Amino acid sequence: MQSVRSRCRRSYPRIVFRFNPQLVAIILLLFVLFMFMATGCSKGPLEAPPAPAVEVTTVIQKDVPVYQEWIGTLDGLVNATIRAQVQGYLIRQNYREGDIVRTGQVLFEIDPRTFQAALDQAKGELEAQQARWTTAKANLARIKPLADQNAVSKKDLDDSIGTEQSARAAVLSAQAKVDKAQLDLGFTKITSPVDGISGLAKAQIGNLVGPGATEELTTVSTVNPIKVYIQVSEQEYLAAGQKGAQKPERQQGELILADGSVYPHKGTFGFADRQVDVKTGTIKVAVIFPNPGNFLRPGQYGKIRTASSVRKDALLVPQRAVTEVQGKYMVAVVGADNKVDIRTVQTAERVDNLWVILEGLKPGERVVVEGIQKVRPGMPVTPKPFAEAPAKTEAKPEAKPEAKTEEKASAPQKSAEPAKTEKR
Repeated sequence: MQSVRSRCRRSYPRIVFRFNPQLVAIILLLFVLFMFMATGCSKGPLEAPPAPAVEVTTVIQKDVPVYQEWIGTLDGLVNATIRAQVQGYLIRQNYREGDIVRTGQVLFEIDPRTFQAALDQAKGELEAQQARWTTAKANLARIKPLADQNAVSKKDLDDSIGTEQSARAAVLSAQAKVDKAQLDLGFTKITSPVDGISGLAKAQIGNLVGPGATEELTTVSTVNPIKVYIQVSEQEYLAAGQKGAQKPERQQGELILADGSVYPHKGTFGFADRQVDVKTGTIKVAVIFPNPGNFLRPGQYGKIRTASSVRKDALLVPQRAVTEVQGKYMVAVVGADNKVDIRTVQTAERVDNLWVILEGLKPGERVVVEGIQKVRPGMPVTPKPFAEAPAKTEAKPEAKPEAKTEEKASAPQKSAEPAKTEKR
């Protein structure tokens, strides 16, 4: 046992711990430094965040006209379909597509040679029948005195009278053939029946055309004045009829073009269709607009706007101040203490960039226009007056010198967004 212990003592050295004052000083210094840094980084009590800044505007109160709008399609006052009345080959086109043509102006020509020959033949037959009629009249003139003297039989007199009448009828028939041949020859020159703008030619030189052709040669449309067709509901038609009984003058309307510009000339309601469409419950109504310079063309789309009534003392706010949440319209109102109150409002028509408010607001109250997403009910805010940014102006191309003065005068001017009658 003694030998084992002695061997272990010899194999493992003895560890002796000694007190080192320098090491202890370093550890204490590090501890004090750590405590000082922890104390310096500790945060004091949190300060309240500043009230968010928002832009507000005052609720406007004024009389607002209520407009009605309908989508319309433009169409020519007269759309004449040009077709060939005789069969033949086209040899000439005498107009340029898209030009303004006048009544009686020759648009196309058909080869007239066969029709000229038919006319000459009819005239020859007429000459022959007239010669026979002259002979028959001379024979009758000679037989009548002889019949009075009983020198010839009654039958010879009757035969002479019948021959003269038959010859006269043959002359009339030959004259009718001449007239028809003359008309057919005239139909080889296809003319415009109305003043208007010519369309694209759908037949080319050398084509065989005639009354049996399925496609027309072209179309000429009278566009000054021009019609705008709109679909009016039965309820609107009845209301307009009752209003018209009280005010017999024709109602005027504005035309808003596809680019949002307002056509400078006013239109009047011209006529309505004879029946209401049973499938849609609407009736087609035509609004007539003057069209100097032929600026408007058939096939264009536009909106017809009319002022139906005036809403007295209406409350208006910018559309940007109204927020829709799950089908409800909300407005953030800033009170006298600069605290926010979120209210549910009832909206009506839109007028330019404003919205008519029926319920939920009072005149003179302030509503938040910018910064709505930053506010909550009861939150204090820093209100600032709302300043709407000016609209950006785009560079417009320089007008061409060859443009017509009349067309420039008829060009529409840009307007603000039209009023809408859609109610929320």
